[in-house]
Amino acid sequence: MVSPLLTDLYQLTMAQGYLRSGRAQDRAVFHLLFRKLPFGGGYALVAGLEAVLELVETFRFEPDDLDYLGSLRTEDGSALFGADFLDYLRTLRLSVDIDALPEGTLAFGSEPLLRVQGNLIEAQLLETALLNAVNFPTLIATKAARICEAAGEESVLEFGLRRAQGIDGALTASRAAFIGGCSATSNVLAGKLYGIPVRGTHAHSWVMSFASESEAFEAYAEAIPNNCVFLVDTYDSLEGVRNAIRVGLRLRERGKRLLGIRLDSGDLAWLSNEARALLDAAGFQDAFIVGSNDLDEHLIASLKQQGTSITVWGVGTKLVTAYDQPALGGVYKLSMIGRDGGPLEPRIKLSEQAAKISNPGIQQVRRFSRNGKLVADAIFDEQHGCASPTVIVDPLDPTRRRKLAPDLDHEDLLVPAVRGGKVVAERPTLPAIQARAKAQLAALSPSVRRMLHPHEYPVGLTRELFAERVRLVEELRVHPER
Repeated sequence: MVSPLLTDLYQLTMAQGYLRSGRAQDRAVFHLLFRKLPFGGGYALVAGLEAVLELVETFRFEPDDLDYLGSLRTEDGSALFGADFLDYLRTLRLSVDIDALPEGTLAFGSEPLLRVQGNLIEAQLLETALLNAVNFPTLIATKAARICEAAGEESVLEFGLRRAQGIDGALTASRAAFIGGCSATSNVLAGKLYGIPVRGTHAHSWVMSFASESEAFEAYAEAIPNNCVFLVDTYDSLEGVRNAIRVGLRLRERGKRLLGIRLDSGDLAWLSNEARALLDAAGFQDAFIVGSNDLDEHLIASLKQQGTSITVWGVGTKLVTAYDQPALGGVYKLSMIGRDGGPLEPRIKLSEQAAKISNPGIQQVRRFSRNGKLVADAIFDEQHGCASPTVIVDPLDPTRRRKLAPDLDHEDLLVPAVRGGKVVAERPTLPAIQARAKAQLAALSPSVRRMLHPHEYPVGLTRELFAERVRLVEELRVHPER
């Protein structure tokens, strides 16, 4: 259960302000999105919807929450929150509608990942928690997808628990990494909670606690004969491989087998090839080599280009911490407001930076494809529909327009997740979400998936939505205090 106090203070002060200004029943539409793709890449992979649904299901201000809020004071010592507002929160039950991109869906800059419609106070109070629920897992799922892209058909194991950003960060990262394509985790609690396969054998300390490496391997093989992947680089990596082989031969005599070895330091390309030669010469052609040691997609790609014999990749710190980009940069923007029971009216945020001008309307994303391959995305306003043939416009460069053929296949990506405060979304298993992610990535051009200088996937506003945006910008430039 997530407390509704998992929010920024200004969400609550604004909510009190809305209540006291008679705006508790005003209607609003917000969209959660990011502007810039992470990691300098060509796509993002959405995760975090399950946390959103859990948040909605348990959204209640408990008595101790209200007691705490009632204890807060302003600079002059008076109560920050009045009895009227606390009474409002006491009986508050969500009635919002939320539409969302399913987990494992590809997303691009400026596309809404969530759309929230409902009364202004409720939609406002959800902002911070929704961003928290979606930003980090989407970042990690995307990072995992990039790492798995570099690894190709080889397994990637998520080994990041000890370096993750706290307990919640570790669990969220393990789940999101699996969505992004990792095959297993070292995180046992994540295995229990999410059904993710768990993998691991022993650490350097196991070897160091014995008089010799050979003795350590022998003891491990005796204790756990069906899980023998030996970490061979405690003292001398190639001698460690030889010791693993000697123990592996004795395992074979007992009807067991040496599953593999793990390299965690040194020149992984050279060492893995030398280890492969030793293993093959000893008859262990089926023993795999695990590589670890601060790996990411770039280092894995480099090692594969060097002809490494590593076939299983243990990736930790740089995956679970999103090492090269610590935040997704998601935002939550108001796009429609209905005052005093009146009709919804469009709203935008202006900025001196063109990229930060928001889009109006009740937005939806239509994804176009041909023969199962993605072609382009159109962001349109559901109030006006998506014309056919569809013309999309780059809002940062209106001269860049693209006409989409009317015979293209298409689907609208935002689907009902919450209606009237009640969860209505399908809740697929984690393997099903991972399968969706793999299918989505397979439908995306390799030129967009590549790590460095990817091709830009076409995304734009429909011509009609772009015209509405321009109208509002021009109106606000002339009458900023409308």
